[in-house]
Amino acid sequence: MSEQPHELRRQFHQRLDDIDAKVVRLFALVTESVAAATDTLLAGDTEAARQVTQQDCLVDQLEAELEEVTEHELLTQTPMAGDMRFLVSVLRVVPELERSGDLAEHIAQRAAAGLALRLTPVLRGLLEQMGGICSNMWRLAADAWIERDGSAHADLDSADDQLDLLQERLVRELERADISLPDALQTTLLARFYERLGDHAVHISARIRYLVHGG
Repeated sequence: MSEQPHELRRQFHQRLDDIDAKVVRLFALVTESVAAATDTLLAGDTEAARQVTQQDCLVDQLEAELEEVTEHELLTQTPMAGDMRFLVSVLRVVPELERSGDLAEHIAQRAAAGLALRLTPVLRGLLEQMGGICSNMWRLAADAWIERDGSAHADLDSADDQLDLLQERLVRELERADISLPDALQTTLLARFYERLGDHAVHISARIRYLVHGG
């Protein structure tokens, strides 16, 4: 009789490992999309933009699958404190990942329209800096999940402050840039997308800190 509870527990932890592997995959997809979106934007590469959109479909599918299996485990099992924190963290993190995939797609859509090719060198440079910071933040966030690094929050919060400053500089530059009003409005949206990507990475790092330390 004692063998059965042990086997059930082993199977439960195997399912948790499977969930974790899928979360890592989701992080990889979003991190790749964030980096690719900026490259695509600056190059005005329509085909690459289409690939980012296709990848976002995978993100959406995986996010829905993760939410379903995680909710099932919470409803059908009685997880201990650490396992409960993991499952709750997954349910909080995967929607942030899905929304971040959407933001990367939004950036790529502007690439397909050739927006960056019509901007001034200063504006392009600011967008490139914002994209670089976002890409680095998402690599840090992905590593923090894999390594269960609860200390990554401080570094990500600091990087997010840099992103906010760049957004402010870009808005000021737009006020004096010689570009059309529609392009200026779209560039303002791009800056907002990058700012939101940074926020999501910071929010996720706070979830990871909760996963590691509780409270």
